[in-house]
Amino acid sequence: MRSDLFKSEYQAQAPTAPGMSLQHSKAIKYVVNGECHARQGAMVAFRGNLQFEVKSQGVGNFLKRAVTGEGLALMAVRGQGEVWFAHYAQNCFLIDLEQQDMLTINGRNVLCFDPTLSYEIKMVSGAGMTGGGLFNCLFSGQGRIGLVCDGAPIIIPVTSQAPVYVDTDAVVGWSSGLNTSINRSQSLKSMLRGGSGEVYQLVLQGEGFVIVQPSEAQPGVGEKK
Repeated sequence: MRSDLFKSEYQAQAPTAPGMSLQHSKAIKYVVNGECHARQGAMVAFRGNLQFEVKSQGVGNFLKRAVTGEGLALMAVRGQGEVWFAHYAQNCFLIDLEQQDMLTINGRNVLCFDPTLSYEIKMVSGAGMTGGGLFNCLFSGQGRIGLVCDGAPIIIPVTSQAPVYVDTDAVVGWSSGLNTSINRSQSLKSMLRGGSGEVYQLVLQGEGFVIVQPSEAQPGVGEKK
């Protein structure tokens, strides 16, 4: 049998070391030897002796998710084997955090992560209850995160002299040392006339970077399947 479908780049390879790696640009493979964490519904295939369980996020994070609808519904994958994660054929990326690092990520863009990392839902400073995507996930510790992005990401440097304004539905994440606030770019009069569709932006100031996807979140994308 002959087909481009059977190219080597599409073949699942034998596991080497425990942990996550890119299967290709749309999927992440995790060799589990103990436990890993992932968004609920992200598993597309597995082999080996693995169990999938809803992961408790603690009372504080649970209440934040219940009130805001934001955050990340998690599952724990336990045992020995291999599991493949993907989400709506979005692009996948790996980020390695060192012990001193902290990174803020929108919950809808988290695919999987090592259990050595700590995770907390944080409210964006100055956000109040205006708009979506304003409660995000703060990761810290040492380990690897697998992210999804709707298209190729844009990494924009942020400096104290040049704050960056990002659509709250397009932001993927940012370095945690940045200061955040919310900007309203339309007057009430403009909004009453129908508006431009660009009402609120997340403002990032300080020294660091912001990750933006070239797409505004669509209903259902990023939600648990």
